[in-house]
Amino acid sequence: MVLRHNPSRDASSRMPAHSVIPPDRSPSVTTTILRIDAGRNTPSAANAGKNHYSAPRQVWAERRRVMEAQRAQFGPDGPRSLWRNRVFSAGLSAFYAGTRLVRLDGRGRRNALDIQLVSRSISFPDLPKSFDGYRILHLSDTHLDCLPELVPVAARLLAGIEVDLLALTGDIHGHHRAPLSASTGPLAELMKAVIVNDRRLAVLGNHDPADMVGALEELGFELLLNESTLLSRGKEHIVLTGLDDVHRFFTPHALGALSQSPQGFRIALVHSAEVADHAAAAEYSLYLCGHTHGGQICLPGGRPIIAHLLRCRHASIGLWKERNMTGYTSRGLGVGDVPLRFNSRGEICIITLRQAILAD
Repeated sequence: MVLRHNPSRDASSRMPAHSVIPPDRSPSVTTTILRIDAGRNTPSAANAGKNHYSAPRQVWAERRRVMEAQRAQFGPDGPRSLWRNRVFSAGLSAFYAGTRLVRLDGRGRRNALDIQLVSRSISFPDLPKSFDGYRILHLSDTHLDCLPELVPVAARLLAGIEVDLLALTGDIHGHHRAPLSASTGPLAELMKAVIVNDRRLAVLGNHDPADMVGALEELGFELLLNESTLLSRGKEHIVLTGLDDVHRFFTPHALGALSQSPQGFRIALVHSAEVADHAAAAEYSLYLCGHTHGGQICLPGGRPIIAHLLRCRHASIGLWKERNMTGYTSRGLGVGDVPLRFNSRGEICIITLRQAILAD
C-alpha cells in the first residue's frame, strides 16, 4: 500500500484508490495507492492506468525544480544561508590541494576505497512477528560519479548476499554538472551483485535533482517523496515513510507525511537526520539516513570535523536514539567532491530487524 501525501489541493488531482499486482512481485503481494488531500486529510481517488500518480508527482517536480533553480537551501528551521557552503567548499579545495602537495592524496584515495560491510541487528518489541529477521540493505551517499572505482570493491562485498529490502537514502549523484548516467550507470552495475527478494525503495538527497526520480525508476527503484508504503506479510505489515531531502529542499509536506502515515511499526527513510525529532514525536520505531559521510575527513578516532547537520547533531554517525526511536546514520558508500577519506571508512550496512536479541 502506498499513501501519497498530495501537495496539491486541486480537486482534479484526486483519484480513486485501486489495487494492483506489480508484475515483478509475488502475486500474493498487492499494492494499494491512495492520495491524501493536504487540506482535508481524507483518502482520495486514483484512476487505474500507467500514469495513476502523474498529477501529484508533477506538482512535486515543479516545486522541486523551482527550489533547485533558486540555488538556495530550505531546512526545517527555514531558509538557510549559502555562506556555510561557500566557506566549506573553499576550505575543502585548500585541503585537497594541501594533500596533493604533501602527497597524502594517494593514501586518502586508498582509504576511500577501503569500504566495509557492516551488520547490525536491532530489536523492537513491537515488531510484527512475521518480520522478525527481516533484512534491510541500507545504502546511502553512493556518489559513484565521484569515485567509480568503488563499484568492483562494493560488488565483491555484496556478492551472493540476499536481503529482503533495499533502502537507498539519497545522494546518488555527486557532481552537479555530471550527467545522471555517470551515477546511475555504476549503481546499476553494483545492484547486479545483490539479491533483493522484496522491493527497492529510494529517497532523494540534497545532491539529487528532480530528474533523478525517472533515472532511478528505470533501475527498478520505487521513489518515496513525502509518502508512505506498506510492506505486508500475511495479515501483518510494517510502514515505510520516505521524505524528499530535508537538508536543502525541505517543505512542510515532509512533516505532513510523517504525521499522516498509517499506524503500525514504522520506519522513516530520510536523507538527513535533521527531522529525527519530528519522526520520534510521531512514534516511528526506526530512522535510516546518511548525508554526513560519517564526516569523511575525521579526527583520529573517527570524530567528524564537519557533519553538515544544523539540527539533531547527535545523530551524525552510526546508531543513536531519539526518545523511543532508534536511528542509524550511514557513513555512506561514496565520497564528495574530494575523493578522499581520513579516519572514516565508507560502508554498506545490512540491518536485521528482530523482536528480541538473545544474549550469547
